[in-house]
Amino acid sequence: MLKRILNNVIALFVVVVVMFLFIPLNPAILDILLVVNIGLSIMILMITMNISDALEFSIFPSLLLITTLFRLGMNVSSTRMILTTGDPGIVIQNFGQLVTGGNVVVGFVIFFIIVLVQLIVITKGAERVSEVAARFTLDAMPGKQMAIDADLSSGLIDEQQARARREKIQKEADFYGAMDGATKIVKGDSTMSIVITIINLVGGIIIGVVVNGGDIMDVMNNYCILTIGDGLVSQIPSLMISTATGMIVTRSVSDGSLNTDVMGQFTAQPRAIMTTGVILVILALIPGTPTVPLFVGGAALLAGGFFLTRRMDAQRQADVAAAQVPEAPPEAAAPSESDYYKDINNVYSLLSVEPVEMEFGYSLIPLVDESHGGKLISRIVIFRRQYAQDMGFVIPSIRLHDGSTLGTNQYSIRIKGEVVAEGEILVDYYLALEPPNPLGEIDGIETIEPAYGIPSRWILPENKEMAEIYGYNVIDPLSVMLTHLAETVKKHAYELLNRAETIRLVENLKQSAPELVEEIVPNILPYAKLEKLLRNLLQEGVPIKDLGTILETAAEAVSQGRDMDMTTEQVRGALARTITRRFCEDGQLRVITLDAEVEKKIISSLTRNEQGVYLAMGPDLMQTIISQMAEHLKKFGDLAQTPVILVSQVIRGYFSKMITQFYPNVYVLSFNEITSSVQIQALGNITAEAPLRAERRAVGS
Repeated sequence: MLKRILNNVIALFVVVVVMFLFIPLNPAILDILLVVNIGLSIMILMITMNISDALEFSIFPSLLLITTLFRLGMNVSSTRMILTTGDPGIVIQNFGQLVTGGNVVVGFVIFFIIVLVQLIVITKGAERVSEVAARFTLDAMPGKQMAIDADLSSGLIDEQQARARREKIQKEADFYGAMDGATKIVKGDSTMSIVITIINLVGGIIIGVVVNGGDIMDVMNNYCILTIGDGLVSQIPSLMISTATGMIVTRSVSDGSLNTDVMGQFTAQPRAIMTTGVILVILALIPGTPTVPLFVGGAALLAGGFFLTRRMDAQRQADVAAAQVPEAPPEAAAPSESDYYKDINNVYSLLSVEPVEMEFGYSLIPLVDESHGGKLISRIVIFRRQYAQDMGFVIPSIRLHDGSTLGTNQYSIRIKGEVVAEGEILVDYYLALEPPNPLGEIDGIETIEPAYGIPSRWILPENKEMAEIYGYNVIDPLSVMLTHLAETVKKHAYELLNRAETIRLVENLKQSAPELVEEIVPNILPYAKLEKLLRNLLQEGVPIKDLGTILETAAEAVSQGRDMDMTTEQVRGALARTITRRFCEDGQLRVITLDAEVEKKIISSLTRNEQGVYLAMGPDLMQTIISQMAEHLKKFGDLAQTPVILVSQVIRGYFSKMITQFYPNVYVLSFNEITSSVQIQALGNITAEAPLRAERRAVGS
């Protein structure tokens, strides 16, 4: 029972606070609650100053509402006591006497100054900052999502880390959106305090003079003290909560608390400290100025700046000494090219074709050379590992070498000897991806991000922070090149799957399921057909990691006389959970559907010849589908999600081959590839008649 009460203590507390609005309280209980309110507000302010990330205190918007309601409940209770008994407790009386000091006018002036400071300065500023922060966060979400996808593709993070980052981005958006609304509560609290103060004063004077028949001066003096005391015991915690609100919405993500950051950033600028000290000393020498305070302050700043300068110089010398590395002995001269190719065996080496190779210009060598701090090779290793974990296919070794025909900042990616992608990066710059609605313009060299085709700018390192403030997603040059390489390799992965790799995958499965492999391969399913099947799956981004299920399903389909296209569709159905997981987000799958009439026309367009079944669609129907696709794909772009078309199993494979010719980044799924637990949300429907033509027909009728 006690445990259940403790689990619901916050809910019970909120109910009790609401009861304060109409249930009279004892003055002693009110004193305790007022002290609790002051202590709670101080605690909240200290927490906001010691966190490094706003999400560390994600309950703040709800806590803001609860504390405001708590404060208003006590205001109502104290107002009831002031107007009925004239004895609201020791805390209110002592606060009133402390501030007034025998002068009621001074007390009112101080009280209203505190209220106006909170209302005009802190609350209004926090409200505006919350609005801007919420807008910044929402505008930056698509860029952050793409950055996460890029890191996931390059192998820097795994699926679990990517999911955690996406959740953090969503929580940030929810938090700043809630804070945008919560600041209105603080503003209303400040306004309400002024109204309650006027009610206490006017109502107390009326009750004291008219009802109780007291002397008007004594009544005004007594009720003024109580009114000021009541206002202060509520305004001091409110001021702290308002300060905490402004603190948490202006706090950027950092590695330490506010105290650590302030000390670290101030002490990092000793010249500014010394300059300030010199200015103060000069002001002290001017006649008429307070000489002693200015001289003492200036001398202290000069001494502090000098001490910090000496410490930074010593640290810099220590870093230089630690970074010194003895020079390596000169390498032996390499043989000339003509001497090398005198050996006929070396000539035959020119005939070999590398599965994947990357050429780069002279300026990009530091990104690759590990002796100069290059990290491209290590990140490629991470990418290969991550891709193998996700897709069940090991990317062959990627050969890296310089290209004499390329520009100094250019690179090219070859698959089996042919160039499939090219790019150009600036090593000493950062690439800033433009958000949909940038908050400002940043100077830079306009370009196109090579992997996803996003409009971007090459910016100087000193403009990086400003670009992030404007909502740009800033990426370093190495990540740009690696992301382009990763996306290109993933796109052409099916071409890298050869017979030798297929045999290797089967041999790997044989270690865990020898009976299954011996029964199916190659007796029922020859290696040639298995290779084609795996290629079909990889070409459409379906993982082949569950090779056991693939073999079982394919063997069953082949035994039923199915061709490889139908076998592929049957295998995709068996991998429904895997396919659903790749495209589903938060239990929802957003898709584009085909009208029943369109599917009928596509089925009627299927034609069989000696090579098999192919889709012979008329140009009018194809044009109608393609034009409607362009409109529907804009919706996926706004959501930063992968476009998916949902069709029946009969036409899925043929429709996918047709649609990817025009939209290569669109995936076509069938209904039997989606698990029953997923909620399907249709963002659009492709009909057999173009929208424009339909409008004209409607007008003509």
